[in-house]
Amino acid sequence: MEFISTEKAPKAIGPYSQAVVSGELVFLSGQTPIDPETGALVAGGFEDRVHRVFRNLEAVLESAGCGFSDVVRVSVYLTDMANFKAMNAIYAGYFGDHKPARSTIGVAELPLGAAVEIDMIARRRA
Repeated sequence: MEFISTEKAPKAIGPYSQAVVSGELVFLSGQTPIDPETGALVAGGFEDRVHRVFRNLEAVLESAGCGFSDVVRVSVYLTDMANFKAMNAIYAGYFGDHKPARSTIGVAELPLGAAVEIDMIARRRA
């Protein structure tokens, strides 16, 4: 097992790793719209925050030797399902024609008051 950590994504806000590699799979912990430089939620609207989440995930994927085309499973957590359409449009922009399995779950609350959190499982390139 290998633990992945990069300064290009926010430090974990608890006792967990940004990602863990087990065999050929990379399990990415959930990312919220935290700016890795400040440790605070990014300012702006919902769309700005979703883009920050994807940039954080991208940094962790790259640190593990992966990219969005290697993702096989995604879980999206939203505190307001009215944001589903906006999230989905941004999501499609990052994945293009690649369509990993996905769940989108409405939740009451997320850490630090975030409106979105996304975690992933990727297959590591050989």
